[in-house]
Amino acid sequence: MKTIKKNWDDNKVADKIDDSLSNFDDGELFVEETFSENITFDDNKVKSASFDNEKGFGLRGVTDDSVSFYHSSELDDKNVDKALKLLNKKKTANKNLDTNNQLTKNEKLYEPHNPINDFKLDEKIKILENINNYARKLDSAVKEVSVSLNGNYQNVEIFKKDGISLFDSRPLVRLNVNISVEKKGKVETGSFGMGGRYGYEKLLTEKNWKISLNKAYNQALIKLIAEATPAGEQTVILGPGWPGILLHEAIGHGLEGDFNRKKTSAFYNLVNQSVASDQITVVDDGTIFNRRGSLTIDDEGTPSQNTILIEKGILKNFMQDRLNARLMNQSPTGNGRRQSYAHIPMPRMTNTYMLKGKYEHEELIKSTKKGIYATQFSGGQVDITSGKFVFSASEAYKIENGKITKPLKGATLIGNGPDILKQVSMVGNNLELDNGIGTCGKDGQMVPVGVGQPSLKINKLTVGGTI
Repeated sequence: MKTIKKNWDDNKVADKIDDSLSNFDDGELFVEETFSENITFDDNKVKSASFDNEKGFGLRGVTDDSVSFYHSSELDDKNVDKALKLLNKKKTANKNLDTNNQLTKNEKLYEPHNPINDFKLDEKIKILENINNYARKLDSAVKEVSVSLNGNYQNVEIFKKDGISLFDSRPLVRLNVNISVEKKGKVETGSFGMGGRYGYEKLLTEKNWKISLNKAYNQALIKLIAEATPAGEQTVILGPGWPGILLHEAIGHGLEGDFNRKKTSAFYNLVNQSVASDQITVVDDGTIFNRRGSLTIDDEGTPSQNTILIEKGILKNFMQDRLNARLMNQSPTGNGRRQSYAHIPMPRMTNTYMLKGKYEHEELIKSTKKGIYATQFSGGQVDITSGKFVFSASEAYKIENGKITKPLKGATLIGNGPDILKQVSMVGNNLELDNGIGTCGKDGQMVPVGVGQPSLKINKLTVGGTI
């Protein structure tokens, strides 16, 4: 097993952790080392380039719903002993609760490979320059091009009670392209990105960067000819893939264990009840190879899994970390996640998506006399307690007499997550996952996630427009 370089004896620290945590219901020593880089090529030159190497540990002891937590950026005996001393002041009588549920082996979902080492810095910059030059040759109307490359390699080691120690190496890469096009004095911008848990050698192929660039360019062109969106209650069809971000925000967060234990989610008392159309099945699946939201083990050491959240319209499960699972008499689902060693874990989504239905995509369009077809989303907001959301569509089209016609701009979708689940009348058979660009925020912590869905027809949804 690989280890992170530390100025302590792992065997001695493991014994100390076992001794200290025996006085708590749960907890762990989470050790992390992360390598990251960010390169931006903008305005025909390298705008910024940074590299960082960060490491540290977080020590957590859990009693009931109370958490004692200490972290340090120094991996040495002095600091871990200090943390253990502070932790032991908080210890309570052990309740002998069954908190083990650990697996020391799990199928690897990605290669333990640092993507940052795939190419030299000048080679990466040359690729970004090629993307920039290609974009500017597409059309004289292209005025601005910005290309960013992000690489990350995170090693984590988790020490638990009973001598359990687990290790995981997590690669993560992402490429983003933004293009601004000007015609007749009007400027619009398009963007597209892709990524996942693999290396630069897979991400930075000419085929991939041309896909990203062309999609960003075409999105900008569509915006240039888009009409103002009519406001009011309308039929809305969501396209496959990235529109699953609406599902993630409006519904997914409400299915995380902590919100339901605290009864602040709109779903907290609805387990085994109908919460959606019987066409809808939603899962959180952290076990998909190379996906952005996937984890071999979560940040508490629990193997990730495929959890059915809603099955044929019936609410079945919540996403759980160990603390909330124990307090709710449930099993952990591998959703205990943290931004870094300096943060405590909490229930978070991995790859959350809706399973495919029985309808062809064209059937959804043809069955709609008048409505909106939304294919891409930008920003949005959601209230977990009520389920109310507001989302801006960055790419949308008018549907007239069963056909997709003119592009629209300024479309905002306004609704309530639990309500729209029941307004879904048709689910397509064209499930797609996003391209590997999702990042989710919760309580100030950011983690990479995946989303997805097939095409959906929502009978009634309020659309805020510009006319």
